[in-house]
Parts: sequence; C-alpha cells; structure tokens
Amino acid sequence: MRRILITGTNGQVGFELQRALAPLGEATCVTREHADLANPQAIRDMLDRVQPDVIVNPAAYTAVDKAESDADAVHAINAAAPGLMAEWAAAHGALLVHYSTDYVFDGTKSGPYVEDDETNPQSVYGLTKWQGEEAIRRTKANHLILRTSWVVGAHGNNFLKTVLRLAREREQLKIIADQIGAPTTAALIADVTAQLVAHHGSRSAHFAYGTYHLTAAGEASWYDYALHVVGLAEKSGFALKLGRQAILPIPASEYPLPAKRPANSRLDVSKLTDTFGLHMPDWRRGIDHVFAQITDGLQR
Repeated sequence: MRRILITGTNGQVGFELQRALAPLGEATCVTREHADLANPQAIRDMLDRVQPDVIVNPAAYTAVDKAESDADAVHAINAAAPGLMAEWAAAHGALLVHYSTDYVFDGTKSGPYVEDDETNPQSVYGLTKWQGEEAIRRTKANHLILRTSWVVGAHGNNFLKTVLRLAREREQLKIIADQIGAPTTAALIADVTAQLVAHHGSRSAHFAYGTYHLTAAGEASWYDYALHVVGLAEKSGFALKLGRQAILPIPASEYPLPAKRPANSRLDVSKLTDTFGLHMPDWRRGIDHVFAQITDGLQR
C-alpha cells in the first residue's frame, strides 16, 4: 500500500483530497498545526517521519493582498517549501503533486493560457507560486504541477459564500465584470488528482510528468458568477434582500486592491484532457453542487 502525504488539509483543496485519495493508499494528513511549512527542518522531519511514496501539496500562503506586505513568509511557504519537498522526492523516488495558479500569468493574453506561455506574475503571491514551480522543476523530481484558478468548495471561505451572505444582507451589490476565469471546485481538483495518482501507480514507467492546467470548462466574470449564485438562491426559495437585477457590473479599476489580479485567468486544459483522457465539466455544474452542499439546512 502506498503512503500518501497530504499537506494543507484544513484548506479547500486539502479537505477534498482527504476524501478523494483515501482509497489509494495510507494517507497522512498534515495541517499547519502539525508542521510549519515556513520551517525547512520541520518539512524535512515530516517527510522523514512519514516516508511518503506520494507527496500531495495544496498548502500555500493564499491571502493574496496580505502577501504584498508579508513577502518573506509568502516566499518560505510558496517558493522554498515546494523546492524542499521536491528535493526529498527526487532523493527517495517519490511523486510530488503540487498546485499552482493563474496568477503566474499577467492576464494580458487575448485567449486562454497554455502551459508553455510566458509567465509574468504581477503580485507577490503570483511571483512566489512561480518560484515554487521553478524550484520543483530544478530538482528533476517526478512531479505534477497543476495550475488552477478561482477555487471554491463547501469547506472554507470563498466568493460563493460571500455572495450568498451579502445577498441576504444588502439591497445592492457591485461586482467586477472585466476579470474572466473558470470557477473550479475543490472537489473537481481533488477527483482529478486522484485519477492522476491512480494512473501513476499503474503506469509509472510511462507516466507523463510535468505542468498541466486544471480548471472547469467554460468561462465567466465575477459578475457572471455572482448572477449565477443569486439565481440559484432565488430558485431555492431563499429570503434575499436583492435580486439579480440589483447586482451591478463594475470594472476592476473601481475596486482597487493591494495585489493586482489577472484580467484574463482562462487556462487551456487541452494538455491535461488529451494526455489522460479526461473531461472537464462546465463550471456551473460544480457551482450548483457546492451551492447545494452549503445551503442544505440553511433557513430559507
């Protein structure tokens, strides 16, 4: 039985990975309380203790705006820690699965980004995630780097939950309409990861390691996303203070934040789907499922 180490299991993706990877081996789940990923020795001690055959690392410093003023801590967790894991994986013949982000791109491309497009991160978060990718690649470890975007899940805080709460509290919402991406559920990311890990276990000698994009199909702006969530709430009979007509589209320039976001977060998943024979569902299906999970039992 393979030993699988999962970091960041108190996060959205890590939470779902516990479920998805459980049938594939003996899983050890680690949170920040168990190991400080800003501490190199703590990382080495954790790996030496668990002796994993597969390391799955969704842990990251994801407070994008706070990261702008906390660069040292962000670098330690997002850039240095993945490199240390990769060094250990290379020395012990383990597989490393690591997650990255659309923020490694500047968002100026007119179409979806492919894996080989030039990176140009515009924030501390994006820069350190790219540095983490590069640290992994330098080690020559057997690895999968899965870039994703706009992650949402039933566990943890996210845009869907925020919109639902505000729709019950306010009579009007202004939502950014000129940033485009694909809302992607943590469950989809975890389920695809499980399929890749299972495939690796059966055909490791011929496995296609490398960097892949992993998002749901389709595209939306944050405004489109909010309209969909409020539409679901209306159909479900929730008592809201606003309807879809009270959600107003605004440009990102009207809602300035410390960290710059890509205007175009679309990622082309053809490499992933063609290589492994996968199909990515439309983003609305995932959002519908998460909505049903988080609203089950809420007062309507």
